[in-house]
Amino acid sequence: MKPIWLFDLDNTLHDASRAVFWRLNGSMTDYIEQHLGMPRAEADQLRIHYWRRYGATLLGLERHHGIRASHFLAQTHVLPGLEAQLHMPPADREALKRLPGRKFLLTNAPAEYAKRVLTALDMASVFEGVIAIEGMRVFGDLRPKPDARMLRVVMARHKLPPSRCILVEDTVANLKGARKAGLRTVWMQHYLRHNQHGPEVGIRLHGRPAGVCVRIKKLRALHAGRWHDTRGAD
Repeated sequence: MKPIWLFDLDNTLHDASRAVFWRLNGSMTDYIEQHLGMPRAEADQLRIHYWRRYGATLLGLERHHGIRASHFLAQTHVLPGLEAQLHMPPADREALKRLPGRKFLLTNAPAEYAKRVLTALDMASVFEGVIAIEGMRVFGDLRPKPDARMLRVVMARHKLPPSRCILVEDTVANLKGARKAGLRTVWMQHYLRHNQHGPEVGIRLHGRPAGVCVRIKKLRALHAGRWHDTRGAD
């Protein structure tokens, strides 16, 4: 059977460290400053604190301040002129279009932003579906990647057998969660070599951390993988 591919978006399909992350950080700090009435320096510290504690700033704001996720996501992901800053190597784009198997996007970003980026990268038609953060609630609680329980629920909801699914992702913690849920994993390192961001800052790119089946530097390398062998190779 052909594999089912689950692709992360930022820093997997394109260089989000250069085009997106710094703007998102600023937007989130702006939001906290405005809606919680904090001085900017304190707002930035709170953003970082919740990100480190929960893996996503939104989770802390929702749990401790009653912030509505939909409002936060809509306000912080406006990013005017984003499309002009996005770039994906043409060889990777063509490789994904030719890659056998079903393809889904699995991202902690909101759906509207994800679809906007895919359209700008000329990749919208490649994916059968977009699984965004709005679809990552478990029993009412928001549980984005790397939560293994959420992944199991999402797999069941979309009738995707975990044994056939492969997550391609830049964040090792998310790959570990996917392995716990029974998925195979590919660590995409291309955009980490010069633009490490967030949980990947300072991470060693050599070797294979726990939870990583295969590591690649170009998406076109997926064509050479042995996807029935979870040990994998570079």
